[in-house]
Amino acid sequence: MSFRRSLQNKDFLAFWLAQLISQFGDRINQMALVGLVTGRQMAVNPGSAMELAKLLAFTIIPVFVVGPIAGVYVDRWDRKTTMFVCDILRGLLVLTIPLIFFYQNSMWPIYGVVFLAFCLSRFYVPAKMSIIPEIVDPDSLHAANSLATVTGMIAFVLGALLGGLIVEYWGARGGFLIDACTFLVSALLISLISRPQLRGLRARELFAAGKEMASAYKNVWHEARDGVAYIVANRDIRYIINLMMVLFMAAGAIYVVIIIFIQEAFGSVTKHLGFMAVGLGAGLLLGSIAYGKWGDKKKHVETIFSCLIAGGVVLAVFAFAVQAFRNIWVAQGLALVLGFVVGPVVIAANTVVHKVASPEMQGKVFSAMEFAIHFAFLSTMLLSSKLSEFIPRAWILMAVGGVFFLVGIVGIWKYQRSISLGERSAVGVQQEVVK
Repeated sequence: MSFRRSLQNKDFLAFWLAQLISQFGDRINQMALVGLVTGRQMAVNPGSAMELAKLLAFTIIPVFVVGPIAGVYVDRWDRKTTMFVCDILRGLLVLTIPLIFFYQNSMWPIYGVVFLAFCLSRFYVPAKMSIIPEIVDPDSLHAANSLATVTGMIAFVLGALLGGLIVEYWGARGGFLIDACTFLVSALLISLISRPQLRGLRARELFAAGKEMASAYKNVWHEARDGVAYIVANRDIRYIINLMMVLFMAAGAIYVVIIIFIQEAFGSVTKHLGFMAVGLGAGLLLGSIAYGKWGDKKKHVETIFSCLIAGGVVLAVFAFAVQAFRNIWVAQGLALVLGFVVGPVVIAANTVVHKVASPEMQGKVFSAMEFAIHFAFLSTMLLSSKLSEFIPRAWILMAVGGVFFLVGIVGIWKYQRSISLGERSAVGVQQEVVK
């Protein structure tokens, strides 16, 4: 099924546009947070990666506090309404930063707002991923997942470019205002999805359901344990979660380090960071589009390992080139290539989960995946941020590239060896069945 036919589905079109606008705002918000932290720390501890890592930790901690039960409620509630309410509340929370907390000396109120907003995101993300099979036909899942990923890539490019320029020239306050507006527009678009939901609460019952949380606590954790047991028993899903953990461990290790690395290499707060993100986002977009059109002909596991190999090489070359030449165009070109080769990974992983997980368990599965990958991301982010105070940041980036490469090589070798021995993994078997 083509992208064009997918977008002719009015429900999916509304969903797609909502994600495009919301994620565009997220990128601007990200630049605003970087600008805010960098501006406040320059007089105290310039070049420190730990201050930025501390703020980003508050975006990840909700995964562990709320994530374990979020999937359970997502599977109980109407997913469209869950997304709508989360967007409204997140928009209002972000709006408090420029209107109330921006000029305070302490960062703790902003940490609190960021924490609450990302607690709501823990309900939003599994609802977003789980609603796709409800609004598209089963044979359209690959194209729909590809488009959903492309949405993030387009938003990444536009948000990074405009967000970097806005924060560089007009400050972080404007970035927060725009992000709040995008949440509210996204909520409006989500409300346009008209297809009847297959299960869950009606809109008027969603708020009343909040009163049941305390009394239903034991049942929720019982269902959460059922979700864990389901994942443990399903080799396909375990395999994909393990692969995604490896990917996000690497992403966490470079996330804060590469921000400070680029700021120091090019001497700006967000302008060059935005330009670099444009290159990366454009590559992710092109890679996602290419995989969406032709990737279904290739086994998803082989795609993931191939992307890790290529991504590792490009990341190491990127770090060396930026350190040696400090040329923004060379760096942006390498960022584009990096995005292109790693773009298909998330599409492949999400498609496998949609195909092998039963509909009533998908909220729990995606919540569990969020928990695992964010734990991996947070752990390596904090570790690499601390190490970057003692080890040159370029070396850290090249080392992560080497790990990418080795994991991909070992994974491809083991996968092909299992096939040659007639002991194919459950993932490979399942993918051949669904193909």
